Amino acid sequence: TGRHPVEWARQRVRERLLPYRRFVQVAREDAAGAHWSDDPDFRLERHLQSRPLRRRKGQTAQQALQERVATLAMQPLDPDHPLWHFELIEQHDGGSALIARIHHCIADGIALISVMMSLVDGGALPPQRDKPARGRKKALREGAEDWVADSLIRPLGDITARALEAAGGGAAKSMALLAEPQKGIGHTMDQAMEMARLGGQLASDLAALALMPDDSPTRLKGKPGHTKRVAWCEPVPLDEVKAIGRAFGCSVNDVLLACVAGAIGNYLRDLGDDPAGQEIRAMVPVNLRPMEDAWKLGNRFGLVPLLLPIGTEHPLERLFAVKRRMADLKGSLQPLLTFGLLSVAGLLVKPAQEAMLSLFGRKTTAVMTNVPGPAHKLKVCGSTLEQTRFWVPQTGTVGLGVSILSYGGGVQFGCIADSGLCPDPQQVVDRFTPEFERLLTLTLMLPWGETG
Repeated sequence: TGRHPVEWARQRVRERLLPYRRFVQVAREDAAGAHWSDDPDFRLERHLQSRPLRRRKGQTAQQALQERVATLAMQPLDPDHPLWHFELIEQHDGGSALIARIHHCIADGIALISVMMSLVDGGALPPQRDKPARGRKKALREGAEDWVADSLIRPLGDITARALEAAGGGAAKSMALLAEPQKGIGHTMDQAMEMARLGGQLASDLAALALMPDDSPTRLKGKPGHTKRVAWCEPVPLDEVKAIGRAFGCSVNDVLLACVAGAIGNYLRDLGDDPAGQEIRAMVPVNLRPMEDAWKLGNRFGLVPLLLPIGTEHPLERLFAVKRRMADLKGSLQPLLTFGLLSVAGLLVKPAQEAMLSLFGRKTTAVMTNVPGPAHKLKVCGSTLEQTRFWVPQTGTVGLGVSILSYGGGVQFGCIADSGLCPDPQQVVDRFTPEFERLLTLTLMLPWGETG
């Protein structure tokens, strides 16, 4: 048709993204608090732009793209307009690339995966908002911005209970009882004992969060500066990750986190450090919403503090250590407690907010998240989406972010780091695949019949 590629992209965004009202609204703060309001000067051309990728002498296409992503990662979004921006690079390594920046106040990772999937060819149109005639109350309940109301009105309600139940958490029934005490708390001895157990667990998990010791003081921990670096590796086959998990009775997440811990440990060893006996704490987001509601915007996640055994050299010993620690966290209420803390933080004065974030920062070296993507490669405006990657946001005192995304039968590992604490995160990333291959080799060495 002769249309410019950026025009195709804008048409798709106009049809599929803008119906989510958060993408045409501005976050405002006043004496009454924070709220959303429509941008009276919204222009799509401001939010989706095309530019060439500039390559310095000696740079590969990937290095040039990484440099551009790192530069954009430190550029604030314009607070006078909706907090998102897409940059289309039309000529990149035989194809094109789209760099998307979206502020976390719009949505969390699970919601954004669902929203972004509406942009692909054949993607579902955004759910329609209720007509005013159906009532404001129902519109709020079913609309894309109902999470704030839901968080304030019933933070321990049935949505959280269903999410915990789907995730295998043992506290789901107890959460339902807490949310609806009129339905029989105390009617049976079993219920009374369950509530007593839950109360004990709640106290224990709250104490564990409050009394977390600082993690090991590696070179990755410190006060971040003002520049970032990003890196990524080629995807590893998801089927092979699953095969390792089946062979050793571990989850896909256990396998990937063990490889991350090994990569970080080897990175430190190669720099002359001795990580033996050291552990770093990674805050791992946990989804607290039913997957059928993933399209709804807002933030609905908790955090669990996972200690990564970076000082453990043997890959199997490290894998089983991660498995044990993840198993200990599965029945925990810590995701709900951190969700509550994060929700309350928005209601606190700024010094109290900063104190809370500083507490998490002192105890934490990294933020690490694993997001599931589509199993098959998708198309956007007729072109195949070969790879996708994302970078998890960090608070001001956490210098390392690790992102794992499954897509198209592969698992993509990426890293964003403060340049002062980790000048070349590609060195960490390049050690991920060898760690994975060590585990795969051990799996292939097992006697036949032991891999399930």
